[in-house]
Amino acid sequence: MARCFIQFHSPFSLSLLRRTSANTNFLFFPFCHPKSHEFTTPPLLHHKVGGVTFSSLSSPSSMENPPQGYRKNVGICLMNPSKKIFAASRLDIPDSWQMPQGGIDENEDPRSAAIRELREETGVSSADIIAEVPHWLTYDFPPDVREKLRHQWGSDWKGQAQKWFLFKFTGKDEEINLLGDGTEKAEFGAWSWMSPEEIINLAVDFKKPVYQEVFTALSPYLE
Repeated sequence: MARCFIQFHSPFSLSLLRRTSANTNFLFFPFCHPKSHEFTTPPLLHHKVGGVTFSSLSSPSSMENPPQGYRKNVGICLMNPSKKIFAASRLDIPDSWQMPQGGIDENEDPRSAAIRELREETGVSSADIIAEVPHWLTYDFPPDVREKLRHQWGSDWKGQAQKWFLFKFTGKDEEINLLGDGTEKAEFGAWSWMSPEEIINLAVDFKKPVYQEVFTALSPYLE
């Protein structure tokens, strides 16, 4: 598939974008803290989702119940070797940028949901989970968004409760395909590697507080 490039002009000095057709306690895996000079690598779990095998650390995902009235969802922080984070612009809201996310299916583990959503939205399968924010983080839908989604989903949710995972990207940029794996309708129109500050600035207002909490929790891995 041919690719074209667009120049993004903003005060955040983003480079080229690629286009296709308050206190919360957080826990980290002690065996992979980036500040440690010595650590042992835990055994990997191998997840086979849609015929593609992913590997991730063997610590279990937190399965405590999210707040009532919120849709269960996963958020994906995909980090490249330069410690930049993947973000993409929504097709339905072109000026809105976000990290991949998606709903958790019934009886689906959050970790498996994150792997599935990453592949469905970005085409990426070359990635390892290296950290998890173990608590649910929530945001409320603005009234107009809530009404729109009520008709789209057939359910009236206050907002979303998210489990967030940090993935280390081990592939090449050419692997990223905003058409995803073809199983779902494309959601994004352009993508870029960004700093956490750039992503927060370009996100819709109601997601900014959660993004701030996610990046604060994952900051030891992003420095």
